[in-house]
Amino acid sequence: MPALLTAQNCSGDIHLIVGSGPLAASRCSKSLEVGGQPILVAPEHDDLHFALAKHIDEGRLRWTKRDFEEQDLSTLGREEVDHVVDAVFVTTGPKHLLSIRISTLCKRLRIPVNVVDAPQLCTFTLLSTYSDGPLQIGITTSGRGCKLASRIRREITTILPRDFGAAVDRLGTIRRKIWEEDKLAELRQGQENAQLEEEDEESENQKHTFNTLVKETEPDPEIARTRRMRWLSQICEYWPLKRLAAINDEDISGILNAYRRNSQTHHESVKEAVAALKARKGTITLAGSGPGHASMLTVATHDAIKNAHYILADKLVPAEILELIPRRTPVHIARKFPGNADAAQDEMHELALAAMKEGKDVLRLKQGDPYLYGRGAEEVTYFRERGFHVRVLPGITSALSAPLFAGIPVTHRAVADQVVICTGTGRKGAAPEPPSYRKSKTVVFLMALHRLDSLVRSLVGENEANGGARISWPKTTPCAVIERASCPDQRVIRSTLEHVCQAVEEEGSRPPGLIVVGAACEVLHKVGSDTRWIVEEGFRGLDQTGSQSDEFAALQELQDQNLVDDVQAKAWVKGGDSLNVVQATEFAPEPQESVQVDIRA
Repeated sequence: MPALLTAQNCSGDIHLIVGSGPLAASRCSKSLEVGGQPILVAPEHDDLHFALAKHIDEGRLRWTKRDFEEQDLSTLGREEVDHVVDAVFVTTGPKHLLSIRISTLCKRLRIPVNVVDAPQLCTFTLLSTYSDGPLQIGITTSGRGCKLASRIRREITTILPRDFGAAVDRLGTIRRKIWEEDKLAELRQGQENAQLEEEDEESENQKHTFNTLVKETEPDPEIARTRRMRWLSQICEYWPLKRLAAINDEDISGILNAYRRNSQTHHESVKEAVAALKARKGTITLAGSGPGHASMLTVATHDAIKNAHYILADKLVPAEILELIPRRTPVHIARKFPGNADAAQDEMHELALAAMKEGKDVLRLKQGDPYLYGRGAEEVTYFRERGFHVRVLPGITSALSAPLFAGIPVTHRAVADQVVICTGTGRKGAAPEPPSYRKSKTVVFLMALHRLDSLVRSLVGENEANGGARISWPKTTPCAVIERASCPDQRVIRSTLEHVCQAVEEEGSRPPGLIVVGAACEVLHKVGSDTRWIVEEGFRGLDQTGSQSDEFAALQELQDQNLVDDVQAKAWVKGGDSLNVVQATEFAPEPQESVQVDIRA
């Protein structure tokens, strides 16, 4: 069973440390680091580790100069807890009788105990931790490999931007400020019992209401008040970590003020920008970034990213793609959140025009393909009307690639002979008419998960508007929700129309995502009749399975030993899996022996 990982406030806690070696010193340092008050129990004649001696000399560590006694557990603690110690660290080793004895006593008294290298004697284990201000990351292998835990922790933390803890602190301060302002607004309106939208730090997924539409003219004051908090949550979810690390108070202020701004006020400044264009016009390129994984970029789009002077990116363009942008290139990420799409689009237009006015080459980086529910044609028309030629580069659409990554062939002989791609959200948030049922039809719904419940009801219900001409979909129709397609944290929920809403509600949301409906969902993966849904986590299908660098290193070593000549090396580079290596010795240069060597093994 997995352990329950918690973060405890240990300020002022009494930690009993048994032992005098380097492990005892490590436990002491950890206790002091979190505000604990360590007490060392060790005989006076023991050879103290130098770090322990230093802490004792500084008055930060109390040393009880004798062997451990049972009464230490209930007499050395804080007065407010009847002198019972708060935790015990035993560093004498798993086979030492004292370790077993102390573990038994602590378990009987329900005192948390940790015994070095003895998971069976522990009631808690220490994690391999990384701390940066309020940010703490802990890794545990449940006592099965502390060195591996350290390695994993290092690998994870190297991904984080430098001083990311300061950004966490800044965002937390802003979150608290928003909460206080919204709470004050509630009190002014006499809504003392009103509830703000809660967040669960432990959950890896967002609530199923995360992307629920909030219109700019939302009449419900309770929903409108939560806008800023929800927007801040979306910033934390979608912005790349490097961008979050660089965020400052001015950025936050601008973001929050922009949310209140009415898009109707932008048009005059846009006209002025167009009228003031210099002789040297900049250029605009619309490019699709594919489904998510960086390897799915086209070469043309990658070149556009490297050569652009200014990049305007959709909020759903993954961080892995944005990492490819040169540091010298300024990037603006769309503030296109639920209920703010039109205002955000106007802002992107303004920024693009202003940059082109300065003669810059602008890249409008979109997710998927620009012309598939990407408003690409609208942007082409907009810039054409203002005298600019627009270059459009295609991208691999998630509508077709995401099902593939989830093991769903959208067409399959004798199962599915047609594919329909639909949007789940029409203009101004309206719900479009769903397609009619046909057994051999596969339907892919984009931008639909935030209104999944109403979408499913419209699919399985009767179509009264058209006199019932549309055929309803059976509730037993297979379907699949695919989120973060092609990325390492891809998730697939396989279910039926009858249970998919409950599945998403219970499993949570991991945007961006789409839903595939039709018999094709069960060609390669079937959900048992007694199973409501199954969840599949993770995707490594695009990771390199072999290390070319390792292969070339082996080849170089063979060349250094004169076992491979240049001709053979070039032959292998062209595609050979093995080499005919000529072995020779200086004592017997002839005859030579030919040996088959497989350097890929």
